[in-house]
Amino acid sequence: MKYLDPKADLTFKRIFGEHEDLLISLLNALLPLNEDALIESVEYLTPELAPDIYFGKNSIVDVRCLDQRGRQFLVEMQMLWTPAFQQRVLFNASKAHVRQLDRNRKYEILQPVYSLNLVNENFLNDYPDEFIHHYNVVHELHSDKIIEGLHLTFVELQKFKPQTIKERKMAVLWLKFLTEIDENTQEAPQELLENEATSKALSQVQTMAYTKDELSAYEDFWDKMGAERLLFVDSAKQNLERGLKQGREQGLKQGLEQGREQGLKQGRAEGEHAKALEIANKLLKADIPIASISEMTGLSQSEISEL
Repeated sequence: MKYLDPKADLTFKRIFGEHEDLLISLLNALLPLNEDALIESVEYLTPELAPDIYFGKNSIVDVRCLDQRGRQFLVEMQMLWTPAFQQRVLFNASKAHVRQLDRNRKYEILQPVYSLNLVNENFLNDYPDEFIHHYNVVHELHSDKIIEGLHLTFVELQKFKPQTIKERKMAVLWLKFLTEIDENTQEAPQELLENEATSKALSQVQTMAYTKDELSAYEDFWDKMGAERLLFVDSAKQNLERGLKQGREQGLKQGLEQGREQGLKQGRAEGEHAKALEIANKLLKADIPIASISEMTGLSQSEISEL
């Protein structure tokens, strides 16, 4: 049996954008939903979030749906992590939230928006053992005080280890499916085959389920990902070199300014000292006591004695 990687755009949308039961299973497994708030049914919405005004920004997510309570769910499969992606997630979730209202509707009808983002790269390296990250609008001092509305979840797939979430079987199965199944899979893990949801998902990534044109589009996706990765690495390298050059130039400029300022300061001090010695010499000739000269000029008595 030959499989395709479920993280590709074509396969991911085939699995979760066309099969409501699989989407519901994924969302219930990975989102922080209470038992009494689990998703029971969904209605697919257009993944395109068109702007309300003609000059606004258009955006598209991989999967977007509405559940039985009116809550919206956005799902993204992101192969490359970039600093802009997190902002894009917030932008799309916010747009979905505010577009629930038209001019005559009341704020009270607003329902929460959940954004689930599966990322195939690590981005929070300070937390090597944490791979699921939930974000809410919370009180700065009391994190249990939450303003309902936007809920963002990011999953770092490459950090996933099954033993870290044993108590959540379905979450483990879906993450194993997303991280272990690809073109190199010779035999799917038995636990994925035995589970109804993941077994169905496996059938959706078998090569025989795709036409020749779809398989060609699948290959094009990976070619594009490879090119984007190279461009991103090259851009990061250029930014680093530019930053180092700017740092060197700024450091040199700062050093010259500090040197000039220190030189001027030292020059002024030497000039003032020479003037004080000149005055002290004149006062000595006028038979003024050394102690008095020291007090008037600021020179030490030993300096005056040497004159």
